[in-house]
Amino acid sequence: MSGHGFHVHGPHDHEIEHVAQHGSDDFASRIAVMTAIMATVGALFGYEGGATQNDAAMFKNNAAIKKTEASNQWNFYQSKSNKQNLAELALVIPGTDTEKYKADVARYKAEKEEIKKKAEELEAESHHWEDASENALHQHHRWAQAMTAVQIAISLAAITLLTKKKWLQFTSYGVAGIGVVLASLAWLHI
Repeated sequence: MSGHGFHVHGPHDHEIEHVAQHGSDDFASRIAVMTAIMATVGALFGYEGGATQNDAAMFKNNAAIKKTEASNQWNFYQSKSNKQNLAELALVIPGTDTEKYKADVARYKAEKEEIKKKAEELEAESHHWEDASENALHQHHRWAQAMTAVQIAISLAAITLLTKKKWLQFTSYGVAGIGVVLASLAWLHI
């Protein structure tokens, strides 16, 4: 630009003047706003998907710990069974203190019952954590499906901007709606 009346427009300057004189592109503005909203919603879905995946892993870890503890109890139970068997065998050996071994047999039986009860409780806890892990993993899959639908909707919105096709705009909104439905199912643990 010169101060002597000679004025040169660049392509960008021409577009800015055109928008200022004739208004903005409402179609592109609506798509841009919806894309921003879908990206925000998608980020929330992604966060929830990650959180449920972490929960599933932690629950699975708890199940493994309880299963190991139960296994330890069953090994302890087996050890007591072996000692009981040896005490019962000692009862039939001539010249042994049978009263002592009868007391040992009774003690081992009582100890085994406690150990068995504890092992069964630990197995039940392990099953509980396994179920919780499976439920969290199912919920994670729902969040991931919702996030995928929103990502597809955002891609369709970008194509809509390029092609200016109204039907593609509604398709994008429909796919985003499917994502919201999937997220609702995840939220409700369905």
